[in-house]
Amino acid sequence: MQYRRSRPSPVIGAAVLLAATVALGQQPTPAPAQAPASAHSSTLSSSLGLIVFPAKNQNAEKQSNDETACFGWAKTQTGIDPLAAAQQPAQAQAPAPASSGAHDNAPVRGAARGAAGGALVGAIAGDAGTGAAVGASVGALSGASKRRQARQAEQQQQQQQQAAAQQAQANAAQQKATYNKAFSACMEGKGYTVK
Repeated sequence: MQYRRSRPSPVIGAAVLLAATVALGQQPTPAPAQAPASAHSSTLSSSLGLIVFPAKNQNAEKQSNDETACFGWAKTQTGIDPLAAAQQPAQAQAPAPASSGAHDNAPVRGAARGAAGGALVGAIAGDAGTGAAVGASVGALSGASKRRQARQAEQQQQQQQQAAAQQAQANAAQQKATYNKAFSACMEGKGYTVK
C-alpha cells in the first residue's frame, strides 16, 4: 500500500490556526490600521471649522501651542467663547401647542348654550321652540368665531417662535464668524495660512 501525500487544505489550515489561538486564550485580532504620520488628533482650529496650514514649517506641537494662545486671544478680543456656546444644548424650538379640541367643539357648545338661552327667552315670550332655534343659530356662529380667533392666535404664536429661532441662529452664525475672524488674524500673524 502506497501512501499518497496530499497538500493540506487552506480551510483546514485556517481552522487549525484558529483552534490554536483559542486554545491559548488569545483572541485573533486584525492588524491595526495605521494612520499616516502627518495626521494628528483634532485641533482647536478644526473644532472651529477652520483649516490651518503651517506656512513656516511649524511642527504639530508648536501649532497646538499657537492655536491655544490664539484661541484665548480671540476670546478676549471678541468676548465670545465658541466652545462654551457649542457645549450648551441647542434650545429646542418649542413645539407648537396642539389644538386641545376645545376650539373644535366651540360651534357645537355655542349652539347648545344658545338653544338653552333661546328656549328660556322663547318660553317667556310664549314660543320656546322658535327661541331655541334662533338661540342655537346665534350660538353656533359665536362659537365658530371663537374657534377662528383661537386658530389665528395659535398661528401668530408659531410664527413668532419661528422668527425668534431664526434670529437666534443668525446671531450665533454672526458670533462664530466674528470669533473665527479674530482667531484667523492671530494665527496668520504667527505665520500660518488659515482658510
